[in-house]
Amino acid sequence: MRFIGAHVSASGGVENAPLNAKKIGANAFALFVKNQRQWNAKPLTSENIKYFKKNCELANIKSEHILPHNSYLINLGHYDDEKRQQSINAFIDEIQRVNELGLKMINFHPGSHLNALSESECLYLIVKSLDEILDKTQNVKLVIENTAGQGSNLGYKFEHLAYIIENVSDKNRIGICIDTCHAFAAGYDLRSKQAYKNSMQEFDAVVGYEYLCGMHLNDAKHELGSKKDRHESIGKGYLGIDAFKNIINDENIGQIPLVLETIDESIWDKEIEILRNLKETNV
Repeated sequence: MRFIGAHVSASGGVENAPLNAKKIGANAFALFVKNQRQWNAKPLTSENIKYFKKNCELANIKSEHILPHNSYLINLGHYDDEKRQQSINAFIDEIQRVNELGLKMINFHPGSHLNALSESECLYLIVKSLDEILDKTQNVKLVIENTAGQGSNLGYKFEHLAYIIENVSDKNRIGICIDTCHAFAAGYDLRSKQAYKNSMQEFDAVVGYEYLCGMHLNDAKHELGSKKDRHESIGKGYLGIDAFKNIINDENIGQIPLVLETIDESIWDKEIEILRNLKETNV
């Protein structure tokens, strides 16, 4: 079985997210545990926490198939010490929220050099930031998302992800989430069976399938290697349906959450059904 869902709304309270996932036939989902565009938010209440857990049970979705996403404001590689510390503190707060909800992972973008540092200097700061975060938190696995290479964002090369994993203090609490649109935009082809095999063999050699904790399933509005982070509905972009068939039938992918972030949420239920139907019976 594949665990497929979408990044659903938590509007009105995090407890609404599992119900929104249930409505679209999902058995996995992603959410923001606070407003993703603000630094501060009210603490979760005991009612938020109670009903989130209750509604997850109602939706029959387990914690290991839920992949929260942290704030877009966080930049662990910021050149300014105070702003980087602000990001570290915000990340710690989000991890505490994830812990309160009984979840096991949180997804994040590695960071950006903002054209003020070299890539290597920025990667060093990301690792330093993660070590502080890991030291001050517990339980939750920090899942790095690959990026499209747009602007000054790092994480668009598998080597960036490998560097972070190799250098953090606690490798047991680090994982990877592959975004298909981002990978394609960064130059990793997933479309044909051979192209997919080549790209994923490279991922395995450089990073390792054992670190793969989730995937964002998004088609791409732009061509291979565009460096543009523009998602499209499944089968309607330059990736095409075969790329997703390759993923759904990849024997090396375990029971991880596969999460849609496609542009038309009104058809998420249909996209989930399409993805489920790509599973070959002999795989």
